[in-house]
Amino acid sequence: MIKDFPPICGSEKEIKESTSGDRGNLYAPVSDLNIERVQSSFGIALHMHQPTIPASSDDISKADLISNLQYMMEHQHLGDNHNAPVFLWCYSRMSDFVRELRNQGKTPRVMLDYSGNLLWGLKQMGEEKVLENFKRVTSDETYHRNVEWLGTMWSHAVVSSTPIPDITLHMRAWQEHFASIFGFEALRRVKGFSPPEMHLPIHPDMCHEYVKALKECGYEWLMVQEHTIENMDGTRFERPYVPHRLVAGNSLGQIQQIPILVKTKGSDTKLVAQMQPYYEAQTKAREEYCSKNVIPYVLQIADGENGGVMMNEFPDAYKKVCHELGKEGTVAMNGSEYMEFIKSTGLSEDDFLPVQPVSQSRIWEWVDDFSPGAADRAIDKVNERDPGFNLDKASWTNDRSWVEGYKDILDPINELSAAFHKRFDKADIDTNDPIYKEALLHLLLSQTSCFRYWGGGIWTEYAREICRRGMKVLDS
Repeated sequence: MIKDFPPICGSEKEIKESTSGDRGNLYAPVSDLNIERVQSSFGIALHMHQPTIPASSDDISKADLISNLQYMMEHQHLGDNHNAPVFLWCYSRMSDFVRELRNQGKTPRVMLDYSGNLLWGLKQMGEEKVLENFKRVTSDETYHRNVEWLGTMWSHAVVSSTPIPDITLHMRAWQEHFASIFGFEALRRVKGFSPPEMHLPIHPDMCHEYVKALKECGYEWLMVQEHTIENMDGTRFERPYVPHRLVAGNSLGQIQQIPILVKTKGSDTKLVAQMQPYYEAQTKAREEYCSKNVIPYVLQIADGENGGVMMNEFPDAYKKVCHELGKEGTVAMNGSEYMEFIKSTGLSEDDFLPVQPVSQSRIWEWVDDFSPGAADRAIDKVNERDPGFNLDKASWTNDRSWVEGYKDILDPINELSAAFHKRFDKADIDTNDPIYKEALLHLLLSQTSCFRYWGGGIWTEYAREICRRGMKVLDS
């Protein structure tokens, strides 16, 4: 039995109250920009994550669940683990940078995406000082214009390989964990969602449920990768610098929609480490969009700690740009700040140009009627004509599937998920029940993308062991 649970359930009512309804403008009113004189803008987001693994000892069947960062700290003689202390610094440093720059009269901006695994791992390691440091720029109204937190899946799960009933569990778990650290008022300001691996499901029914979960959890916009979307007629998407509306239809003809901001270019961390979005934004100017004169937005996200460029080059590059920035011309904005200014022009979500996940036009071409399984039947028809048609590659890279080749992991994950929902999908379930909490923890942990991204071997064994423990809890 786990004694120190991460706060991932038990306050569902309070979480829903904090994230539902019209939250209005929370960023534009405190912005320091001369918006009438702004010509172009950019934003950067930093993604931070460390998986949770059974690795406190060599026998993983008996090992405690710890952060991979803790394992790196304790085994710095192995591989690249000597980077662990630098990683820890990276997880904390943006608070220091923002306060330093504000004290110098500058206008820094940054969006932060921290997985639930990492938040829990920092506490497990006794590194609460990192979280305390971020409270200084998260709770203090002075810095609300500078730092925006983005929601994500608690255990860094890729949506297409996550059982549909578990998607909302991840989202709510992250919200609860975040609120336990920074408070419900801070959670109310979390409007945007950063998907793990920048993945967007292509399957119509999966994407519909994904967007539905986002809306139910109160998210007002989603970050997507440029090459993962297409125009509604299947033509290539070519306007990444203005907001759009993601349209997600399903086999029954039902529609879910959510505004999106588009991450451009590739996944290279150099783009953020060297502040490429700023320099690209300098080449842009206001443009006509839906009959309005709008500010273009160049958006990028990268790992905030991973790789030499982020560890070493980013701090100086970020500070240099912030020293050049003013309150007009080319400026830095966070995502929700930008969206609020866009809507102040009179545009609403319904006005944004619609897009859909890439390749969906090929599926809809073969949907004869809206009925259960219509999308699957259409996909079968597409595959008959094009055996290479693939639904699993719409993420930061278009050459990686998050499903194919992972049957030895996905089967135990699906079995654990089915057993979990069979036992606990009841109207009167007590989410503070230790059995529920322990089963939920193992369910979420098993779905971490690292167990697939890093291939077979020990990472596969970690996932299977976590599933084994989850099933043991459910059998108790």
